[in-house]
Amino acid sequence: MKEYNVAIVGATGVVGEEMRKVLEQREFPVKELKLLASARSAGHRLTFKRAGIIVEELTKDSFKGIDIALFSAGGSVSKEFASYAVKAGAVVIDNSSAFRMDKDVPLIVPEVNPDDVKTHKGIIANPNCSTIQMVVALKPLYDKSKIKRIVVSTYQAVSGTGKEAIEELLSQSKKIILGENEIEADVYPHQIAFNLLPQIDVFLKNDYTKEEMKMVNETQKIMGDPNIGISATCVRVPILISHSEAVNIETEKKISSSEAKEILKNAPGVEVIDEPKNCVYPMPIFAVGKDACYVGRIREDESIKNGLNLWIVSDNLRKGAALNAVQIAEILVKRKLL
Repeated sequence: MKEYNVAIVGATGVVGEEMRKVLEQREFPVKELKLLASARSAGHRLTFKRAGIIVEELTKDSFKGIDIALFSAGGSVSKEFASYAVKAGAVVIDNSSAFRMDKDVPLIVPEVNPDDVKTHKGIIANPNCSTIQMVVALKPLYDKSKIKRIVVSTYQAVSGTGKEAIEELLSQSKKIILGENEIEADVYPHQIAFNLLPQIDVFLKNDYTKEEMKMVNETQKIMGDPNIGISATCVRVPILISHSEAVNIETEKKISSSEAKEILKNAPGVEVIDEPKNCVYPMPIFAVGKDACYVGRIREDESIKNGLNLWIVSDNLRKGAALNAVQIAEILVKRKLL
């Protein structure tokens, strides 16, 4: 099997670390792995397949000989350095929001729109973590009957913000448990420990947050249907890993709850966990470190004619970021698009 030179940009971040782990676990055909990060992280030694790799400082000359560049260092870094990777001959799979809504950049979830990969011009965008897990669960239902409207409320873990947010939650929680009164909030605008923040990212002119509008715009692009009505409320919760979503959909034709369960049981990337009588349903702690999007609490919305409610949980660092990116790379390899 042909092997490929792969670079991870943002290799020391939580998603970059997960990318390295997923590449190894899925036995992606890596010939050489280059780990890139900021100057302050350069020199760190990380492990891949039992071998130590020294993290290098990211520069415009970092991509010589690279076939696939996995970017997860934020939008500003992607905007500055992705073009250098493409010019060097690499295909960029970008985890930031920098290129997601660019009409010339495919926005890919492999279980939903894999064929869109072939339209890439050097850059492929990885969607927002909360969008990914929702569309994986909704696309099989959409294929049964078009979805007219989606109302989603998310409950998103702090790891979606990064290492500093994880450390802040743990630090605040420890202080509260020990009875300390001075709780500092640096990463978020308010205390996150033992609290909920109905704000993810900045507020826009319409009073929705940037995160909420990402879910609207990205879902329509991925599903290829700009007519789906979508309303999102995104909430940060004091959980380390795994996002949860309460999703209500209205379809053109009736889909019963039993039909929905059967459809989802046979859907790629989905696992149904739904035994309400036994208190069995997806939970964040169950999804950590796993690849699937877990769906439960599947029931008909009794307030409208063709409505369904679903509860969707997934590891935001894996399927919501690193795994999805590596799956895109696997499509490129399988279809010989490199």
